[in-house]
Amino acid sequence: MRCVKRSSVGLAMVAVLALGMAPRANAEIGFEVGPLTVGGAMRVNYVIADQDAPEDGSLGRGSSEGNFELDTFRINLGLSHEGVIGAAEYRWYDGYSFVHTGWLGYEDPELGRVEVGINRVPFGVGPFGPANSFFFDQHYYVGLADQMKVGLKYSRTAGPLAFDLAYYPIDVPNGRGISDDSMRYSYTVVPEDAGGIPGVYEERHQVNARLIYTIEELNTALGISGKYSQLNAQDDRASNSDAYAVSLHSSTTYNGWNLMLQLSAYRFDADYRADEEGVQPTNDLIVMGAFGFPFPVASEGLIPSVALSYTITPETDLVDSITFYNDYSIIVKDGEENGQSFRDSQLNVTGMAIAKGGWYIYTDYALSDGNYFVGPGGDFGSNQNNDWQYRFNINFGYYF
Repeated sequence: MRCVKRSSVGLAMVAVLALGMAPRANAEIGFEVGPLTVGGAMRVNYVIADQDAPEDGSLGRGSSEGNFELDTFRINLGLSHEGVIGAAEYRWYDGYSFVHTGWLGYEDPELGRVEVGINRVPFGVGPFGPANSFFFDQHYYVGLADQMKVGLKYSRTAGPLAFDLAYYPIDVPNGRGISDDSMRYSYTVVPEDAGGIPGVYEERHQVNARLIYTIEELNTALGISGKYSQLNAQDDRASNSDAYAVSLHSSTTYNGWNLMLQLSAYRFDADYRADEEGVQPTNDLIVMGAFGFPFPVASEGLIPSVALSYTITPETDLVDSITFYNDYSIIVKDGEENGQSFRDSQLNVTGMAIAKGGWYIYTDYALSDGNYFVGPGGDFGSNQNNDWQYRFNINFGYYF
C-alpha cells in the first residue's frame, strides 16, 4: 500500500492482519535519492483469538492466551521525474516473500496517468475497499478490493469526474514459499486443489472499468465499477469459462465523519467435469488463494458493505490523529454442496487507529461467522458450521 500523509478527513486507515496488508502511514516517509524515494515498514501483531491456531499452520493465527508475532517487513521504491513515475514494493514474511508492486508509468495533467506492470486493479469505492480496519472487509477475500495484477491501467480526472480503465492479461507471478500458486498478496483464482474442489482455473485477460463522480456540495463521491475476465482451465477437469463483477459505491465526508457504502455482485462461472469415478464437483465453489493458502470460495455472491469512521486530530504532541471505526460486510451466497445450502459469511470489525509520526497502531475487535483470519472455523465457501468467532488484534507498524 502506498503511504500518504493522513491529515484530511475520510482517508480511512486500512490494512490486514498477519497476512501482510500494510496500513497507510500518517506521515510522509522515506528518503530521496535523486528522483527515487526509498522507504519501508516493519509491523508486529499482538493477537488474542477465539481458538488457537491449528498445528498444521493453517490460517487461523493467534492464541486464546494472547501472543506477539512478526507481521511483515517491506521495502518500497517510488519514482517521479518530469512526468515519469513508478513504484515497487517487496515483502518478507515468516517463511515466504513476494513482490507486491512493480510498475512504471507517465502522468500528465491534461492527458492523465498510465501505469504498466504490477499495479492495483481499479474496482470499488477506493484503493482499499469499503473498510477502515486492519482486516479490510469481505470484498478483499474474494478478489474485489486491493487486488494486484499485471497489466496496463489508464486513469484520468476531468472536473468532478474520475475514470479508470485497465487490462490485465496475466496474474502476478508466484512468490517464494510453501505454495505452488498462492504465494501472493491479493486474492485471485489459483490452480491449486483445496477442500475437495479442483484447482484448475486461472484468470486471464481481465478488463476493469470504474467511474466516480464527485458532488462537492454534498461532500460525496458516487461510483460504479465493473470487471470481466476469462477463466482458463489448466487441465481436462474443467471447461474454459469466464467471470464478472459489478459494484455501486459511495463515499461521504462531513466534519470528521466518513461513510463508505458498497454493494457488489460477482460470479465465477465454474464448469467442472466429473472425475474418473463419476463424481461431479459442485460448480458453486472455486479455489482462490493468497499468502500461501488456497481455499474454496462461493462462486457467486452479493456483498453489501458499510464502513463508518470518525477522525480527530487532538491538539497535543502525543498523537497526530485518532480514527474510530466500525466496518460490516457480508457475502450473501447462492449455492449448495452435498444437498446443503450455503450459509452467508459475515464480518464486523470495531476498532481504533492511532497515528504518530512514522508509527501507526491498529486496535481491532473482529467478529465473524465466515472468515479464515478471524478463526479457523469460518470460511467463504459453504460455511456449514456457521460458527461465530472473534479475534482481538493490535498491529504495531513503523514506517520509515
